[in-house]
Amino acid sequence: MPGTTTTRTPRLFNRSSWPEARRITDILRKETIGGALLLAAALTALIWANSPWAQTYQDLLTVEAGPAALHLNLDLATWAADGLLAVFFFVAGLELKREFVAGDLRDLRRAVVPVAAAVGGVVVPALVYLAVAGEAGAMGWAIPTATDIAFALAVLAVIGRSLPDALRTFLLTLAVVDDLIAIIVIAAFYTSHLSVLPLLAAVVPLAVFAVLVRRGVRAWWLLLPLAFVCWTLVHASGVHATVAGVLLALTVPVLSRTPPGGTEGPGLAEHFEHRFRPLSAGVAVPVFAFFSAGVGLGGFGGLVDALSDPVAMGIMAGLLVGKPVGILAATWLVARFTRATLDEGLAWIDMVGLAVLAGIGFTVSLLIGELAFGTGEADARVKIAVLAGSLAAALLATVILRLRARVYRRIHQSETADSDHDGIPDLYQQS
Repeated sequence: MPGTTTTRTPRLFNRSSWPEARRITDILRKETIGGALLLAAALTALIWANSPWAQTYQDLLTVEAGPAALHLNLDLATWAADGLLAVFFFVAGLELKREFVAGDLRDLRRAVVPVAAAVGGVVVPALVYLAVAGEAGAMGWAIPTATDIAFALAVLAVIGRSLPDALRTFLLTLAVVDDLIAIIVIAAFYTSHLSVLPLLAAVVPLAVFAVLVRRGVRAWWLLLPLAFVCWTLVHASGVHATVAGVLLALTVPVLSRTPPGGTEGPGLAEHFEHRFRPLSAGVAVPVFAFFSAGVGLGGFGGLVDALSDPVAMGIMAGLLVGKPVGILAATWLVARFTRATLDEGLAWIDMVGLAVLAGIGFTVSLLIGELAFGTGEADARVKIAVLAGSLAAALLATVILRLRARVYRRIHQSETADSDHDGIPDLYQQS
């Protein structure tokens, strides 16, 4: 009728824009390959650490390298955790900034769901962990709060090749926000000592780096030394050195400077992400996994003893119960208050599968475990619990998502038909 207005019901997990879908698909492809390498590295370390040659693995961890004059004669395990993971968090910082500056998350309506889910997926598993682990293990409260995107996507590549792009995008975005929260938690709660002078000094190379990238400088011989000096000073300050990776990433412009009469194009963030994501996914994370996942199980009896420890039970409960409940509760609350409905063809069981999959905590969980409990028997039990909880989450998510495989294939066919109709190549087949 004339003069009648219709109110459009808001949708959860509606399709991304095509440029965003193309970009997300490219990211997923690289992270999936990295996830396979991560799993291979972790399995290699686990087998080696439980073989007759286990001592050679332990000896490898303690090999020192680096200039002693700069107090950087660190063992290889520390270089992997503090050095290589800085690359991982640099890429995560770039991705986070791009999502909120040029991605679909510029739109508050799109951003609120994964951001709320990420927050719920941090708060609830921490509370579950504390309830189970008790006061003795309180320092490890953040261990089950992180989602390992590479590990999760490796599982998704096997079980959910036809998963709708909106769900893939949601999982990736949730993990990116999750990484940001993890960095804040590490900086705020796992800094054992703080030297103010090195931390203030780190602002100088950071500021110079920011000025250069703002001017469009790409010269590696100029930027990498500045990044290394910033990393060294942050490391010397007592703040975990991976924080330097995020700080450097946040200075990189997402959009290029607009020429007179021109339009904004991609900035250096896309260039750096293209260069460093393969290094992060293919080298940094797998090497860290290799140096962190090798833990002696001590046979079946040792495994049972480790998993019956209150801290270990708290970690597994946080990953398997807290993470899914937190994500689902936050998403449901957003839907309730915004009166949004799920996109056509999707059901809440799909969210359950994704929320369980997000319970795969590996890279950052292992890192926080080391920061919370140091090395030794307690850390070994943390590693066993993280591995067991992540494996259980992967298996449970596989069962749930496979039940909906036929529905996903139907949605996938619809999406690819639309892309062909619009003259856009089918990117999803490549992921």
